[in-house]
Amino acid sequence: MAGGIEPTRRPRRFKAMSLTRLVPNVATMMGMCAGLTSIRFAMQDRWEAAVAAILIAGIIDGLDGRLARMLNASSRFGAELDSLSDFVCFGVAPAMMLYFWSLHEFGSIGWALSLLFAVCMMLRLARFNTQMLGEPELPTWAYRFFTGVPAPAAAALAMWPIVLTFQFGEGIFDSPYIVAPYGVLIACLMVSRLPTYSFKKVKIPRAWVLPLMLAFGASVAFLVSSPWLTLSAIAAIYFITMPLSYRSYRRMGVENQQHIDKVDEEDDDGQPDDDPEEGLNRVHQN
Repeated sequence: MAGGIEPTRRPRRFKAMSLTRLVPNVATMMGMCAGLTSIRFAMQDRWEAAVAAILIAGIIDGLDGRLARMLNASSRFGAELDSLSDFVCFGVAPAMMLYFWSLHEFGSIGWALSLLFAVCMMLRLARFNTQMLGEPELPTWAYRFFTGVPAPAAAALAMWPIVLTFQFGEGIFDSPYIVAPYGVLIACLMVSRLPTYSFKKVKIPRAWVLPLMLAFGASVAFLVSSPWLTLSAIAAIYFITMPLSYRSYRRMGVENQQHIDKVDEEDDDGQPDDDPEEGLNRVHQN
């Protein structure tokens, strides 16, 4: 105000936030700490603890999103925090583990391959975030699939040679000549367009509920009694599902396109003629 006294500005009040809304973000940070701790264990050659720490980070990653939805605490901040945590836990930590465990024998080439894994994880997460923001809405059936191998699964698959070494001993699966091409394969699968099952979207028929519950119980029992063999079997089963998911995705796409073509044909048949006289001429000619 010219020539006058400027009004005093009141301090801006921040809106209070419920403690429950912080729970998902706290869980995400706990997962990130677990991922970083796995690097520390790897530097100390405590490989079993390092693998377990990343598996714990994967379990937390599967829970924090569900906590956010249950508590109605979803936010853009939480989504960005989750993405950064995924990069650390499932991109940086497995890459460092593979380097310290085997790829360091290749020197600079081994380090470059470790960087490749982390870079592919970064590109995958960036692609996922941009798809969530700007891509057109997909048909309902397409949400049953991921594009490429998701981040937690890729980290678990990257550690498969380490787990196999725990089970069968050293000499084969810890060789850098095995680990190097295998790590490149997992990195390529992350950024590929290969459709993979999103198991949280899979609907189970009622007849399969009891057998799957029994299988899950048996898996938990084997995981407790023989964890490394069980984890190796789970990784092998996941690889087997990849061609099955590709086949299922193609089949659903063909069925969806046939349905769209059928609807378009019905719409065309039901549309009136644009030119009434032309329509009458066709009737007379017939």
